[in-house]
Amino acid sequence: MKSFSYDASPARIVFGQGTIDTIAEEVRRLGRSRVMVLASRRLNAVAAAVTASLGDMVVARFDGAVMHTPIEVTTAALKLAESHHVDVVVAIGGGSATGLSKALALRAGFDQVIVPTTYAGSEVTPVLGETENGRKTTRSSPHIRPETVIYDVDLTLDLPLDTTVTSAVNAMAHAVEALYSAESNPITDSMAIEAISGIARALPILVDDPTNRQCRAELLQSAWLAGTCLGTVGMGIHHKVCHTLGGSFGLPHAPTHTVVLPHAMAFNASAVPEVMSRIATALGVSDAATGVFDLVTACGGPTSLRELGMGHDQIEHAVELATSAAYLNPREITAAGLNELLDNAWSGRRPAIR
Repeated sequence: MKSFSYDASPARIVFGQGTIDTIAEEVRRLGRSRVMVLASRRLNAVAAAVTASLGDMVVARFDGAVMHTPIEVTTAALKLAESHHVDVVVAIGGGSATGLSKALALRAGFDQVIVPTTYAGSEVTPVLGETENGRKTTRSSPHIRPETVIYDVDLTLDLPLDTTVTSAVNAMAHAVEALYSAESNPITDSMAIEAISGIARALPILVDDPTNRQCRAELLQSAWLAGTCLGTVGMGIHHKVCHTLGGSFGLPHAPTHTVVLPHAMAFNASAVPEVMSRIATALGVSDAATGVFDLVTACGGPTSLRELGMGHDQIEHAVELATSAAYLNPREITAAGLNELLDNAWSGRRPAIR
C-alpha cells in the first residue's frame, strides 16, 4: 500500500463547442470589469471577436507573448496592464499566452480566464516557467493557477498538423512523468493513463482528418487531464532536460518535448518497469519508449534535436546545466547518463527496447 496526499485543482472548467462566447459571462462571474486581452497576432481575428463580446470591459490588448516567458516581456506587459488598471487577464492561445498571463497574475494579483488553442495543459497548473539571462526556472504557487479555463474545440480545428502533433506529445509528457513521480497517487495515475490513451487514439486519426471534431475534443480533454497531473505532482528528468534546452538554447517548446520524451522514458525504464508496462498498455504497444517514438514518426513529428537546430557541440554544456541542481527522478541522473540521453535525442535514434 502506498501512502499519499492529494490536492484537487480548484480551477473552473468550461468545455464544449462555441464556449468562447461565454467569456464575458465568466469575467462577470469573477466580479471583474477591466480586461487585458492577451493573444498573438496569429489570433487577431479571434481576439477581435472576443474584444467585441466584452465591449467596454476591455481596457488593454497585448500581442507580444513568446515562448519560455522571458522576464522582459512580462515587464512590458505588466507596465501596460498597470497603466490601465487591469483587474483580469483573458489569455487566448498556447503555452506562451498562458505563461505570460500567469506571470502577470503572480506579480499583480490579476484573475485569469484562459482560452487554450493548443494542447499545452499548463492552463490548469499552479506552475510558472520563466526565462532570465538564458536560464529557465520554475516556481509554483496557488496564485499562479488560473481561475477559469474555457476549452472551445472549435478553436483547435485549424491548428496546423505539425503543431497538433508536438503539442499533444508535450501533453503526453506530463502524464508519463506523473506516473513515475515520487508524489504519484491513484487519482493522478488514472488521469495520466486516460490522457496517454486518448492522445494515442486521436493523433493517428487526425493525421488523415485534421478537422475531426471528436478527435480534437479527445485531445483537448487529454491535455486537460495531463495538465492536471502536471499541476498536482512533481516532474522528472524529461522536464528538466526540456527546460534547459528551451531556456538556455532557445529550442522550441513543444517540438523539444516531442523529441526528448521517448529518450527520457528509455533512460528511466529500468528503474520503473511496472510504470512503463502500464504506459505500453495504454499506448497499445509492447514497449513504452519505442511506442512513443513510433507514434511521433508515424504522425510526421520531429525525432531529433539536430532538426530543431541544436548543435552536437552544445550537448556538453546542456549536460552541465541540467546537472547543476538536484532533481527528483526514478533513476539517478549522472553526467554520463544524461550525455547518452541527449546524444540519442540529437541523433534521432529509435530507443532500444528494454
